[in-house]
Amino acid sequence: MKIAVTYEDGQVFQHFGHTEQFMLYEAEDGEIKNRTLLDTNGNGHGALAGFLAQNGAEVLICGGIGGGAQMALREAGIRLFGGVTGSADEAVKAFLAGTLGYDPDVHCDHHGEHHGSCGHEGHHGSCAHGESCGHHGN
Repeated sequence: MKIAVTYEDGQVFQHFGHTEQFMLYEAEDGEIKNRTLLDTNGNGHGALAGFLAQNGAEVLICGGIGGGAQMALREAGIRLFGGVTGSADEAVKAFLAGTLGYDPDVHCDHHGEHHGSCGHEGHHGSCAHGESCGHHGN
């Protein structure tokens, strides 16, 4: 399994669309086997989901993330765990142990416009991370 983390100085970077690097972890049998630092080469926002998919990421751990990016990740088949802070290595270890604390309703509204918490305004279904976010009325 490949797990991508927005990355800066060993920490989970807090703005998905502005991240300059991802740490890509390869895990097997619940253990980290390899880590690779990926430079986004100036890609931002919408292009990042494709960048992660091209690098084989199946899971993304990040801080804040907007609704459009969440939708792009969902369409790329990448499971999202947002609202995470602290050490990137510790976040991945917690994810693998099933104890990662994350915010299923994470959103980023720094642009001054309202992004839906899960990018599915007006649709019934599930959020980018595969669980119901409670904003769909189901």
